[in-house]
Amino acid sequence: MTQTTSTVLLDPAEAVALLQRLPEHALPERLAALRGSVRFDLTHDGHVVTSSVVVLTDGVVEVVPPTDAPVDVVLTMPASHLPDLVGGVANAGLDLLAGRLVVEGDADLALALGGVFVVPGTEADPVAVDPRALDPVTVARTLVGVPTAHLRSVMAGGFRHVVLEEVFSRLPTFLDARRAGRCDLTIGFRLTGRGDGETERYVVRVADGVCRTAGPGLVDTEVPERRDATITCAGHDFLRLATGHLAPVAGVLKGQLKVKGDKAKALQLLSVLDIPSADQP
Repeated sequence: MTQTTSTVLLDPAEAVALLQRLPEHALPERLAALRGSVRFDLTHDGHVVTSSVVVLTDGVVEVVPPTDAPVDVVLTMPASHLPDLVGGVANAGLDLLAGRLVVEGDADLALALGGVFVVPGTEADPVAVDPRALDPVTVARTLVGVPTAHLRSVMAGGFRHVVLEEVFSRLPTFLDARRAGRCDLTIGFRLTGRGDGETERYVVRVADGVCRTAGPGLVDTEVPERRDATITCAGHDFLRLATGHLAPVAGVLKGQLKVKGDKAKALQLLSVLDIPSADQP
């Protein structure tokens, strides 16, 4: 689906009316599973022009004015973008990566809300957009021109685990079987930059022309404990690496990718993966 962005500024009353009609645009069973409070801060020219709180309880949507009471998550976006989100055109996951959407608080609730909308009259997949399904080429295009500081912030927050699991689960599909035919290597990844200071560990195994991955949220009992090398990098640099925005050799030379062990095998892994790029069709 092609994502578009409206340029029409919603006034506060229109924004509230649109939020009140959320059930008309949502898949009932998914909406019923959501519980929590979401504040929408809608902006124009960088300034918040209206705020509303949506309270979700068992499929019931209540829109109330903001107060000093805490909410589960705050979504900040251009007011003109709200119709695209509710209309099932905008992808909340891509918008978050691109900086069109800022999420503060419960990222899982924000993504779940972004995944309830339907396109009226369609008979295909009832959910218009799954913000957790990140197509690598689309992500590569989305990241063009996005400041590194923004990616660092996103990859320090609650969306990080979604991005990392999606990337590592798709890595086997990037393998060039011809180039990897004689490879036998196991490379670990230590990913830093989490908001809580913890480090995730993933493992990629290539042998007999097959790629397997293991790590948080991914389980493959055929990935051995032995490592030929371990690559340590920040989460946002790994995302740039996996979408063609950071060249492996340049990353090593600049210290963004720190390799412990057999550097040749670490670079060999990266050479047998067809990393997506923004210019792919």
